[in-house]
Amino acid sequence: NELSPAPGSTKNRTRVGRGVGSGKGKTGGRGVKGQKSRSGVAINGFEGGQMPIYMRLPKRGFTARNSKNHAWLNLGLLSKAID
Repeated sequence: NELSPAPGSTKNRTRVGRGVGSGKGKTGGRGVKGQKSRSGVAINGFEGGQMPIYMRLPKRGFTARNSKNHAWLNLGLLSKAID
């Protein structure tokens, strides 16, 4: 196997929190305090106590944009149309 990426196309992963001299030390790019600076935080649909948008909107299912309308075709009507 002699495949390798082009020179200069890859970078080493930044190791955060490994000393002030690294430029990403101490807080590790997360800022100071606050919920987003802590570990294990997910603030997906949270709106600060306000009722979230997915709970404000009514539950009405969905309509597919690519759905086709089919018309019923009776064989009796078809034979009358031919005759």
